[in-house]
Amino acid sequence: MLPVDPPRAANGIDCGLCVHECRIPEGQTGFCGLRRVKNNRITGGRPHEGNLYYYFDPLPTNCVGDFVCPAGTSCGYPQYSVSRGPELGHRNLAVFYHACAFNCLYCQNYHFKDRTFSSTYISAKKLAQAVDSKTTCICYFGGDPTPQILHAVKASKIALQSDPDRILRICWETNGSVQEPYLSMMADLSLKSGGLIKFDLKAWSKEIHHALCGVTNAKTLENFQTLAGLIDKRPRPPLLLASTLLVPGYVDEPEVKQIAAFIADLNPKIPYSLLAFHPQFYLNDLPTTAKSHALRCREAAFEAGLSNVHIGNVHLLSED
Repeated sequence: MLPVDPPRAANGIDCGLCVHECRIPEGQTGFCGLRRVKNNRITGGRPHEGNLYYYFDPLPTNCVGDFVCPAGTSCGYPQYSVSRGPELGHRNLAVFYHACAFNCLYCQNYHFKDRTFSSTYISAKKLAQAVDSKTTCICYFGGDPTPQILHAVKASKIALQSDPDRILRICWETNGSVQEPYLSMMADLSLKSGGLIKFDLKAWSKEIHHALCGVTNAKTLENFQTLAGLIDKRPRPPLLLASTLLVPGYVDEPEVKQIAAFIADLNPKIPYSLLAFHPQFYLNDLPTTAKSHALRCREAAFEAGLSNVHIGNVHLLSED
């Protein structure tokens, strides 16, 4: 069972990876269900304990950032892309981590929750060895990379060091709840390799965010602002982009406009992707996102000052 609330045991061990700042007592787990204390020591998610599965995606793929990614657009060629156009014949190493610091009612990959307690591990070294001559990017997602950030950072470093002169972008899809110094580690890996960091900004209203995800959005917004300050270090391809799932009845034009205004105030060129919602998990009684809903939200984002707003998952949009 996953904990209902983040543990705050007076005699617990500090985890320190995410927004929850769990203090985990002996024999118990953190809010993510992965980090646990055994013999007065935290286990789970360390470099030799990767709880994940991985697969290869032919490029270009249906990445959240496909509209600005070097794999599909050649943005950053020749330093960060292998071709003038889509990287046909190459592939992405997609790494799905079985744990998350959020507990979203509409989780699109909720089946991972059962696998959080798996005792089958893939070490960082073994994961890095899966990279071959046709692999031009690694993308960490899930769940979320945060509970296993120690594993992801180690795997990335091993893969990059094995052939320093090759193109191998390190990318992340995350809820943005990670703590320092791990945020800076992620940024450093992506900046140097040409990778993207994709933040899921689920809602602007703290009440709506908490209702949908069971977690504050304060750390996510703080971390997004921090990374926005690094954009000028490598304008192309973009280091940072944001996405928002358009959940009917919850995430509408006013929500999107406030998120977009926050982004635009940091840098109006930050790419923003609006994603179509499909009923899943506990919100399986909602409709899919209507096309008119997506178009209105895109217009609201433009009105808020953003210059690059994209609608993703268009095949899921329903007619009005």
